[in-house]
Amino acid sequence: MERDLKKRILLCLQIAALAACFTGCGRLSSSSAKETVAPPPAAPLPANSEATETAIRFLEDRVRRDPDDFIAFNKLAGYYMQRQRETGSVNYLMLAAKAAKASLAAMPAEQNVSGLGQLAFTEFASHEFTSARDHAMKLIELERKKAYPYEILGDALSELGEYDKAITAYAKMIEIGGRSVSGETRLARADLLRGNTDSAVERLTFALALASAQDPPPRETIAWIRWQLGEIAFSMGDYQKAEQHYRDALTTFAAYYRALAGLGRALAAKGDLPGAIESYERAVQIIPDPSFVAALGDLYKLAGRDQEAAAKYALVEQIAKLNAANGLLYNRQIALFYADHDTRLDEAYAQAKREYQDRRDIYGADALAWTAMKVGKIGEAQAAMKEALRLGTRDARLFYHAGLIAQAANDSQAAREFLKRALALSPQFDPLQATKAKQALAALGQ
Repeated sequence: MERDLKKRILLCLQIAALAACFTGCGRLSSSSAKETVAPPPAAPLPANSEATETAIRFLEDRVRRDPDDFIAFNKLAGYYMQRQRETGSVNYLMLAAKAAKASLAAMPAEQNVSGLGQLAFTEFASHEFTSARDHAMKLIELERKKAYPYEILGDALSELGEYDKAITAYAKMIEIGGRSVSGETRLARADLLRGNTDSAVERLTFALALASAQDPPPRETIAWIRWQLGEIAFSMGDYQKAEQHYRDALTTFAAYYRALAGLGRALAAKGDLPGAIESYERAVQIIPDPSFVAALGDLYKLAGRDQEAAAKYALVEQIAKLNAANGLLYNRQIALFYADHDTRLDEAYAQAKREYQDRRDIYGADALAWTAMKVGKIGEAQAAMKEALRLGTRDARLFYHAGLIAQAANDSQAAREFLKRALALSPQFDPLQATKAKQALAALGQ
């Protein structure tokens, strides 16, 4: 008990130091990034999965006996979403949406704002961003003095590519609710999209200290922040630091699928192919996310295990068929898989174009640009790539795509500049595509 108290006092001091730095100095400059307080050390945190499952079973029985118990439905949706974040399972997401809708069927939103909030959360997680935005705006009408509707609104607007409006929503969230884990992580994402990597790291570090000081500390949230720090380090080509962040996330949450996949990516970048394969295999066993499955297939291919690679690529195809039948969740990942592997290119282009009509974020523009280039629509690819780069995001994959699009447009100088930027930023950004980037740059003449 005394040791735990000392740890919390230390965390509070770290938080105070970070807060003083932010409020006294404004946003830290890139040059001061090295002076940022280090993240608190990683430690295992209890799962509480058994308690969550017990609560779920109790609430499922309760709503079975009383279908009008909208409060129980709301609690049930919240527990389902917690399990979805922990496991990545689409089944929990579908159950959460079903519970939220049942709640609103039992009691309308005007008397049941929690039900509307749960519905908006599930819509966002299901990539139904337009519906999430519209329901967030209705929540704001009903709960103007609450911060969480602005959080949902900002998230949906960001995914729809309305970045300035998203920042306005986040500012209102912080004005109402103060600085928080959710606020700092969202502003970190906004910084990252605009190329402000150091600021994003500082905000995530602050969020990590805040989360670690909670009683009890939220296991999945802390693992997610550590994973996100790993993603940033990887994107900057610091594979050693990325590996450490991913391992820290796994110390906190041993079966965290995002960190397992991230660790596999970092190990592959460092040349540890067997370790990368093992880590991705563990991630895929937990959740067959198509990007994980495709990455594992690529690693099998590099290892000369062609039959196993073909099996993983076939699994991505099966997931694509299920996705087409059931929703929007994996559209972009599947379109990029097709384009990266030069298969079903017309389908990839049609899918990316269809999604970009409604979801005009920079990564949707990138998917459209990449697939358009693959089907020979170079002018459209150039226009979409310009949109993808409009925020100044520092992402090797974006620069790689821009380089090959410029090469296809016979703009050798721009192609060389983009490819050099990609490889200087993160020379092993992808096991297969980074090699193609190097080959393209060599063909252009460095």
